[in-house]
Amino acid sequence: MLSEQERKLLLLLRENARMSVSDLARALNLSRTTVQNRITKLEETGVIKGYSVEYGSDFLSDQVMAHVHIKVKQQLTTKTYIALKQFSMVAELYAISGEYDLIAVVQAESLSQLNQTLDNIGNLSGIERTNSSVILETKFKR
Repeated sequence: MLSEQERKLLLLLRENARMSVSDLARALNLSRTTVQNRITKLEETGVIKGYSVEYGSDFLSDQVMAHVHIKVKQQLTTKTYIALKQFSMVAELYAISGEYDLIAVVQAESLSQLNQTLDNIGNLSGIERTNSSVILETKFKR
């Protein structure tokens, strides 16, 4: 169970994972050592898995993104996961319930690059069918 201070710490780190421990300590009204110990604890217990890069809005505005629903032949599920992980334009992959088995978030630099990537995904052995939706605008993301 997370304490209220740990929840606040996580929120601050989600907003800016590069914030210094000193700045985090000031924002939380805690000592630097306490904040460092809590971060270490959150990392060791797996609450914090890692830190990543978040793309800027100028970069993202030049990207074309799509959600791709993917139906997989069940006996080739693992092989399909491995193959999809090799596509650098597949930014995220989720296992889902329902008619389709997976949703991939594909990010490309142009419509033609997106189209080629969708064709390549559809041609993988193990893929029964796909259904794609181009993302027109992100309203918000947390």
